Amino acid sequence: MPNEKTPIVAHVNLLWCAHQRVGGSEEYLIRQLAGLQQALSENDEPEISCTLHLGRRLAAERHELDSFTQVVSRCDVDRQATRVAIEHTALARATRAADLVHHGGGTLPIVRSSTPTVLTIHDLQYLRFPQYFSSSRRRYLQAMMPRSARVATTITTPTAHVADDVARSFSVDREKIVVVPHGVPTLTADPAEVQHQREVLGNGQPLVVYPAITHPHKGHLRLIAAMQRLRDAKLVLIGGVGSAEDDVLNAIAASPHPEQVIRMGRVSDEMRNALIAAADVVAIPSEEEGFGAPVIEAMTLGTPVVCSDIGALREVAGNAAILVGHEPENIADGISHALESRDTLLSAASARVRDFTLEASGSALRSAYIRTVETV
Repeated sequence: MPNEKTPIVAHVNLLWCAHQRVGGSEEYLIRQLAGLQQALSENDEPEISCTLHLGRRLAAERHELDSFTQVVSRCDVDRQATRVAIEHTALARATRAADLVHHGGGTLPIVRSSTPTVLTIHDLQYLRFPQYFSSSRRRYLQAMMPRSARVATTITTPTAHVADDVARSFSVDREKIVVVPHGVPTLTADPAEVQHQREVLGNGQPLVVYPAITHPHKGHLRLIAAMQRLRDAKLVLIGGVGSAEDDVLNAIAASPHPEQVIRMGRVSDEMRNALIAAADVVAIPSEEEGFGAPVIEAMTLGTPVVCSDIGALREVAGNAAILVGHEPENIADGISHALESRDTLLSAASARVRDFTLEASGSALRSAYIRTVETV
């Protein structure tokens, strides 16, 4: 392994990260790497040199990565077959002399060098909810993830919940799994825009916002049903189009009061922050999460949170959110409770967010890299 005077040469595989198509996994890795840059600037030894391997669209859109050395593929790596081929050829050749290779997408290439590896596993949703995956995607994950977890030098996960799940499901040593929490930057919202959205969308009524892509496990349908019990409230759904988009739109149309629910779709980061800050409650009724970044994002922006009482969300939210069951009546009761407990929730949230900074995430990743090269 390198000594304290020799830089650790790390390569990070982001070829799997199709911009705006992989949900929270993109934000998790991008923010983690931004935090790593901060951690490296504050710690002189050992020096870590990072090279990122990524697609053209991600490189063009995510300027947080500009300070890293980049190897941008000329091929369309958003296509899985192309990406897999490049991982087994160009990436394998480029990383032969590295001290470690960090694969952020949950799987390792079958053919690779003997270079130590860090493998990030975001969640095991395909095991818990296989019905939400295509048969081809499910077969790929079933074949690749257990094997990848067993041969990786180090595994990183966003929560202890996922770490325990990986150890149990894949029969790997829990000691080789490192929790690297999601780091959330200091978010701000334009006060004038916040006030404008409150007036336009809420119009004096309680405003509930849910920021999530419309995938089935996100629970949009249950939240829409819950709103029927909250007739004086408005619901705004923001986030990209997922595989349950048609079901969500149909549920809104079939609701007794469709005007109560506004489907805005994907919005800019600035507008997203303004809408979350304008909300009286951010509701997160997911069936499964590896972390649940909107929990901390809402707390950072000063908005109470209601979220599902499931492993990762329970771990992340702590005592700073209202935890609820999956039934619409549970969600509605939780929202009502949050509206009544705003000051208490925000006081707890102000302390909670300090555990999930970019610095904390980057420091944890730096430690995982050092541990990986020391293991060999």
